[in-house]
Amino acid sequence: MQQEIDLMKNYPRTKRDPMARAAEKTEADRNIARQFGREFFDGDRKTGYGGFSYQSRFWQPVIPDFVKHFDLTSASSVLDVGCAKGFMLFDFMQLVPGITVAGIDISSYAIENAVEAVKPFVKVADARKLPFADKSFDVVISITTVHNFDRAELIQSLQEIERVQRKGSFITIDAYRTEDEKKMMDAWNLTAKTVLHVDEWKKLFKEAGFTGDYYWFMP
Repeated sequence: MQQEIDLMKNYPRTKRDPMARAAEKTEADRNIARQFGREFFDGDRKTGYGGFSYQSRFWQPVIPDFVKHFDLTSASSVLDVGCAKGFMLFDFMQLVPGITVAGIDISSYAIENAVEAVKPFVKVADARKLPFADKSFDVVISITTVHNFDRAELIQSLQEIERVQRKGSFITIDAYRTEDEKKMMDAWNLTAKTVLHVDEWKKLFKEAGFTGDYYWFMP
């Protein structure tokens, strides 16, 4: 399939100033954030979310777009790569009763603090080596996750997504189109190790053999 499509258009966007955020962040903050522990999810805003709790207003408006785009039903299966505390998976379960969900995250803290209803379906694992057989899921979704790897590992993670999906996938990654957007992204970025121009991303997808759908995160 592979198309550029904004399936996240109904996800609420922050109104914070990206350039102001740059003045608040240090390399020490970024190093702490990249450990993806308590400080990243529930610590100070300088090192992450500043408190990461479930709110239905985030994913519930997005799930219907995923359902429509991938023609998902109660008989479908979805994997979330980089699922954090499982908020998206929980809303899939609420809005598509009976759907099979699974999630992985590198963060043991996030998995330990996942929404209770999704705990049986999520585990600590690495996106570079997904613990699932080939073609295990109808759809694989990964939101602002794979860019946290360097280039070689990122390609590996895309190939893993490609390997375990049966019908399609969707990812979002940090990107820019202009120099001004690049400056804003550099200021905003806390965890990403690979941030590319959109044309460079498309070349990388081809190199990795990634056939899924995609869209960009830009602050």
